[in-house]
Amino acid sequence: MRDDHSIEQDWAGYSETEHATWRALFARQKGLLPGRAADAFLNGLSRLPIFGEGIPDFDALNEVLFKTTQWRLVAVPGLVPDEVFFDHLANRRFPAARFIRRPEQMDYLEEPDIFHDVFGHAPMLMLPAFADYMQAYGKGGLRALRLGVLERLARVYWYTVEFGLVQEKAGLRIYGSGIVSSRSESMFCLEDPSPHRLAFELRRVLRTRYRIDDFQECYFVIRGFDQLLELAEIDFTPIYRSVETLPDIAPGDLSADDRVITRGTGAYHKTKS
Repeated sequence: MRDDHSIEQDWAGYSETEHATWRALFARQKGLLPGRAADAFLNGLSRLPIFGEGIPDFDALNEVLFKTTQWRLVAVPGLVPDEVFFDHLANRRFPAARFIRRPEQMDYLEEPDIFHDVFGHAPMLMLPAFADYMQAYGKGGLRALRLGVLERLARVYWYTVEFGLVQEKAGLRIYGSGIVSSRSESMFCLEDPSPHRLAFELRRVLRTRYRIDDFQECYFVIRGFDQLLELAEIDFTPIYRSVETLPDIAPGDLSADDRVITRGTGAYHKTKS
């Protein structure tokens, strides 16, 4: 393992069982996502050499990805330290786990694997606005470490990159990797009446805790990917200060000024009477 925790992918070393797991996961999600995933995700997926035959080769992926947005994937053994992760992002490298889940873990895996990292993340990195946002997030993460506010910034990643929704003309669509790589949450986030779907507001997100062991109780909806670029241009430091004395908000709670998105129509209403 190198100093930046990267390793060789060793594509030739994957077993037939591992490729079969990829094929099963890919077929399930590929059939589920049209009409649910964002146009940008589906477009990125169609342009990358990510297929149903087996685990993709990072060299082939990087040839297309780098030509498009100057990003590339680097293989890592699993989760990496925060500083290493942010440094990779700040330099337009996405650290992707080399391993794939076991067949009995098809429906749930606590630690992200290659299917989550490649199928879930790589397609959105083909969109220039999102690619620039991810680099800015990496730089912001390094600053957040120095300021001691990483827990706050992690919520922004969680509610955008991992579990974000976007408003499109046809309705709410998924772009977060934690959703597009999950069969059950791909349906739950859009179709179940129980979670709150809230218009994205930065201070609200910085105060909102999240669940790592169950479906999300709220999802934040951006109006388009230019909104993420706007975040990339903001100095978060005074915003961190503005929320540091305010209480956290539980994932399932609503606050007075939330704009709640109506499932199906995409219209929103304020919770304040």
